[in-house]
Amino acid sequence: MTDQTERSQPESFRARELAASLTVNDLEKSLAFYTDILGFTIDRKHEREGILMAVSLKAGVVRLLINRDNGAKGFDRVKGEGFSLMLTTGQNVDELAAGIKGRGGTLLSEPADGPGGRAFRLVDPDGFRLVIAAERK
Repeated sequence: MTDQTERSQPESFRARELAASLTVNDLEKSLAFYTDILGFTIDRKHEREGILMAVSLKAGVVRLLINRDNGAKGFDRVKGEGFSLMLTTGQNVDELAAGIKGRGGTLLSEPADGPGGRAFRLVDPDGFRLVIAAERK
């Protein structure tokens, strides 16, 4: 009977990637942050009637879309509250943090060892929190 019960359970969800989409107040400022400070590259620009509306970014296999806020929900709404994105890397976390600071970025926390490994935190121009962490071994 146990075999039948186990077989009747639905298959678990098995995602292979996560791509995030962030609505930002100042697309050009956010684009500069993600490319010039963090080191993402531009994958594709999305325009509507000659106006840049969004930019698809990538860093390794990570994909991020930043969208121009159209103001429909109010420009003063809080963004990034209670939410963070963790990006894992095989690169040296301390060197990445130093590079970000050298390019004008500000860290919320310096690289440190924690339960999940070595990581540091920073925030983008709209308040979205990012964690850069070493891959778990």
